[in-house]
Amino acid sequence: MAPNPAIMQAVEKLGYRVTVGDVATQAGLNVEVASQGLLALASDAGGHLQVAESGDIVYQFSRNFRNVLRNKYLRLQLQEWWQKVWKVLFYLIRISFGILLIASIILIYVTIIIIITSSQSDRDNDDRGGNFGGGFFYFPDLFWYLSPNYYDTRYPEERREQKSQMNFFEAVFSFLFGDGNPNANLEERRWQEIGAVIRNHGGAVVAEQIAPYLDNLGEGYAQEYEDYMLPVLTRFNGKPQVSPEGQIVYYFPELQVSVSKVRRNSVRAYLEEFPWRFSAASSGQILLSAGLGVVNFVGALVLGSLLQDGTVAAEIGGLVGFVQGIYWLLLAYGVGFLGVPLVRYFWIQWRNGKITGRNRARVYRANQLAKADVELQQKIAFARQFAGEKVIGKEDLVYSSDKDLLEQEVERSAQIDAEWQKRLNNS
Repeated sequence: MAPNPAIMQAVEKLGYRVTVGDVATQAGLNVEVASQGLLALASDAGGHLQVAESGDIVYQFSRNFRNVLRNKYLRLQLQEWWQKVWKVLFYLIRISFGILLIASIILIYVTIIIIITSSQSDRDNDDRGGNFGGGFFYFPDLFWYLSPNYYDTRYPEERREQKSQMNFFEAVFSFLFGDGNPNANLEERRWQEIGAVIRNHGGAVVAEQIAPYLDNLGEGYAQEYEDYMLPVLTRFNGKPQVSPEGQIVYYFPELQVSVSKVRRNSVRAYLEEFPWRFSAASSGQILLSAGLGVVNFVGALVLGSLLQDGTVAAEIGGLVGFVQGIYWLLLAYGVGFLGVPLVRYFWIQWRNGKITGRNRARVYRANQLAKADVELQQKIAFARQFAGEKVIGKEDLVYSSDKDLLEQEVERSAQIDAEWQKRLNNS
């Protein structure tokens, strides 16, 4: 089984020497998952275990542990290869919708021009050339609209006000399907911020300090007895303590242990859920995509009326016959191109309304904490009694798996003798 990517990233961000609490906080992982994952990673990547006098364990990894794992696991090699391939494939998928749109418009209007030109030539041979030229007059203008310099020449003010890093074909995909879930990593952020809050308070907190990062706190009994703290206790192996006044506080021993002095992390007062955006494309790109969608749809309707009886396609054949065969695909694409964004727009409005409600509830709980009454202040003061920080330095180690046991015993004995000598000298 390949190592957990979240644990590997946490180890790298923390400087390759970590405790279980460090990784659990950094990655927002369950303490048990972090512990088992670190053991597995140390075993697979040749990491070392360092044991302190207190019994706490530190994991030391080399900076090239990813190379060790890559050589050991074919799966990791395939994952990295697939990630590179998928970036290319996904980009091709994204631009394909814009390419299909342009191809559909060209195919529809060229077919319309052929049909109209053919029907008029039957009536009046003299007018055929003029009509044919007039029909094609539209297309150079269309391609000018699609040129990369279109916004720079047509709408310089709009281009300066709102720039998009997307090209036209990427913007079409964004117009159709958006740009992904802005809260895809919401749960990861939730637990990372909760872990940071616990660390910032020395590993001891009250429920009101965690509530702004949670949802579905419940009503009545569940909220009064702080049932919503159970997932937090389970994830970070926390322990409740009851004050003489009957107030409950929570402390987390594993999160109080680190390999370096814990610096206070900057954490928002509440978990913010980001609203969905209709598209990250510029307003000009969105208007152009919608306009071309309308041009495509109207053209499909006009073409449908010309091909309605089927005799035109039979008489002309060639391209017209081919388009007759795929007409329903062209019409379906035209309907979908306008229908999908329309449905998505209303869905986003509904979804953002829900997000606003959840954010408002979290802000309210954060404000309640900021305006803590006397009772809550007493509760927080009681929690501080359990706060602490245990920094494991190299001088605190009694065993390390990267050294011979006999060598470590000799070093330890010499260290003890030096400490005793120092005490005797001081006395």
